[in-house]
Amino acid sequence: MKNRIFSGAPSEDFAGYAKAVIDGPTIYVSGTMGPDPATGAMPEGVADQARNALASIDAALAKAGASLKNAVACRVYITDPALLKDVAVVLGETFRDIRPTNTLLVCQLPAPGAKVEIEITASTRS
Repeated sequence: MKNRIFSGAPSEDFAGYAKAVIDGPTIYVSGTMGPDPATGAMPEGVADQARNALASIDAALAKAGASLKNAVACRVYITDPALLKDVAVVLGETFRDIRPTNTLLVCQLPAPGAKVEIEITASTRS
């Protein structure tokens, strides 16, 4: 049986998705952008956006009894190849000892000012 985790974002309802889906030991976390959690404003810096996105993902994983330490796959979407280095530094800080797989794509994002979106798959298997 699949369990779903919701963040309460209005887009989950009108777009018909969950923040995360738990399917057995696997947790799929939807792509997450990085607005400031206190204000909802999008930070200018891509590193701050990436840190906010990862914190939001970690909070969803916590609701599933996991954390970013359980990550097995990371997909990163950036709006400009020049942002790669700043995002890679944040990913390195977070995943240096975890080493999930990683895919990076350059694309457009739907939120004004968003420069990065991160999607995680995690596993609670030992």
